[in-house]
Amino acid sequence: MNEHTVIFQPSGRRGKIKDGANLLEAARSLGVEIESICGEKKTCGKCKVQVEEGFFEKYGVDSRVGNLSGWTRDEERMLSLAEKENKYRLSCLAHVQGDLLVFVPEESRGGKQVVRKKAGKLKHKPDPALTIHYIEMQSPTLHDPEDDFLRVVAALKAQHGVEADRIDIHCLRAMTGTLRKADWKVTVFLLHGEIVRVAPGKVENYYGIAIDIGTTTVAAYLTDLKTGRAVATESKMNPQVIYGEDVMSRITYAMQNPETGLEKMHKAIIGTLNEMIGALAEEHMITRDDILEMVLVCNTAMHHILLRLDPQYVGVAPFPTAMSKALDVKARDLGIDINICGSIHVLANEAGFVGADNCGVLIAEEPYNSEELMLIIDIGTNGELLLGSKKHGVVSCSVATGPALEGAQIKFGMRAAPGAIEKVEIDQETLEPRFKVIGKELWNIDAAEIEAKGICGSGIIDVVSEMFRTGIIDKSGRFSKYAPSKRITKDPQSGMPEYILAYKEETSIGKDIVVTQGDVRAIQLAVGSIYAGAVIMMREHGVEKVDTVVLAGAFGSHLNQFSCLLMGMFPDAPLDKILSVGNAAGDGARLCLVNKHKRKEADEMARKVRYLELTVYKDFERVFMKSMQFPHMEDKFPTIQHVIDEIPDWKKIAREKEKAEQEGG
Repeated sequence: MNEHTVIFQPSGRRGKIKDGANLLEAARSLGVEIESICGEKKTCGKCKVQVEEGFFEKYGVDSRVGNLSGWTRDEERMLSLAEKENKYRLSCLAHVQGDLLVFVPEESRGGKQVVRKKAGKLKHKPDPALTIHYIEMQSPTLHDPEDDFLRVVAALKAQHGVEADRIDIHCLRAMTGTLRKADWKVTVFLLHGEIVRVAPGKVENYYGIAIDIGTTTVAAYLTDLKTGRAVATESKMNPQVIYGEDVMSRITYAMQNPETGLEKMHKAIIGTLNEMIGALAEEHMITRDDILEMVLVCNTAMHHILLRLDPQYVGVAPFPTAMSKALDVKARDLGIDINICGSIHVLANEAGFVGADNCGVLIAEEPYNSEELMLIIDIGTNGELLLGSKKHGVVSCSVATGPALEGAQIKFGMRAAPGAIEKVEIDQETLEPRFKVIGKELWNIDAAEIEAKGICGSGIIDVVSEMFRTGIIDKSGRFSKYAPSKRITKDPQSGMPEYILAYKEETSIGKDIVVTQGDVRAIQLAVGSIYAGAVIMMREHGVEKVDTVVLAGAFGSHLNQFSCLLMGMFPDAPLDKILSVGNAAGDGARLCLVNKHKRKEADEMARKVRYLELTVYKDFERVFMKSMQFPHMEDKFPTIQHVIDEIPDWKKIAREKEKAEQEGG
């Protein structure tokens, strides 16, 4: 029977599916959870999926709606006209007849993504660019017929000592009626000298939103600008993952589809931002009109796609950006649905692939004010590094970690959702694992039901580190032929070794969850690139060690620091000096939203950071190759040397055992 390649996004799961199987069956066979509350009786309409059309070179797939069976009456009945036009199908009724790239919308996902980007505590007091001022005025008379705008401007100066020199046209149109209905007692909203809202009566609280647009996830923080406190948070997958899991894939997609590629990706992210804004407003019981400013951070590629700027030149040497300086733009010009007079502030890009998100990290962690030499690693689909102190200044670089650290490109990898293995320990004597699954309080050995579905990024870091610590793999990443465990088997097709982390009885997918030689290699590439970037920055500073390592990003905040150090993700540092700070990029965006001085500081410091383009560094390949070994081919790690010394040499142990048996026999 014929088989076809089917890829599900945003999970990234892919595989060969038999001709005629429905998409729901295909999804479940690949461990993709799709909602089906009617138990496949074809009555609930909850298993909607969207078919992406076109040739996707990254996957070698030509996806067409015609690669599915024809429409059914039930689909005609349960799908809206808009859904039909946007190529939605019900997965229980659509049968595979060719290669497909399928997007599972959030509402159809049975296991919702756990996007862990909590709001941290900010270090600076509120002093926002957006300010509010309550004023009272006399109505015009024949003796005092001054126009409404000048009357408001005069009252602002007289009662609050603030200057206003312009007004948004949409605000002006509404203001004349508001002044009279409110008996000339109003609250005026000012942003950089522009009147952007006139509200009746006295307004006490006012709001803005800080947003971190990551390659994989988007996090938004509704913030009370009076207190500086995040009053609601929302996070979603970046819908652009269907066009590529990393920034280069999306740049390539835009280049290969010059007529529609950029526009599709732009509309996708704007749509998601608007959904998140609506959810935040609803949660805090305010309206979109109550939101007058947003601050955004994102990497350079996401920045260009958001602003509908051609990203192709960012992807080729010398990697120039269309604009590095911070930018203010009206929300309506981007189609972002907040107050029609609202404004968007996008932080400065630093250079190349080091974008506004790294600028957010920079001002949140302030290495330029630190007495200690800080190495800051913002780990995501694209890794961005900062190294600096008050004495040394700050250098930055970008490394291609790829999506492996977020669960993609791993055989049983998945993003952080219920069912994902997130923590792993392996017994050094028995080589038996214990693991913890997202959504379960107990470890597997203590839980009655485990229902593991795959391995997320923190889990794959843990398991590879533990495999090295217990001698299952050596420092080159190769599996030991002598490690005494029934869990070490061979893939029946490739013959390559693999380690069974969870037996099929412990999973919800009906098959063993294994870690393959290919998985180990993918992690070596990602970890090696981070270490190599750090080493080159240290050379530029003329230093041989760092004082503090800061792991930033939603992913970084859930990593086991010991596992990272044992793998050699970064140079040696005391474990108590390896800190996880959460979503520092988002914290930087929030700082710039609530404090106008930090906004100015961000623009100034972004220009002072010295960017290193690693691709032109003559020694990069050699440094990178050495960095792929665990923890490193040559560099010393005194903090964990006692652990490395205790790694079992199973080959030596086996030979000693064999020799003892021979002598005893």
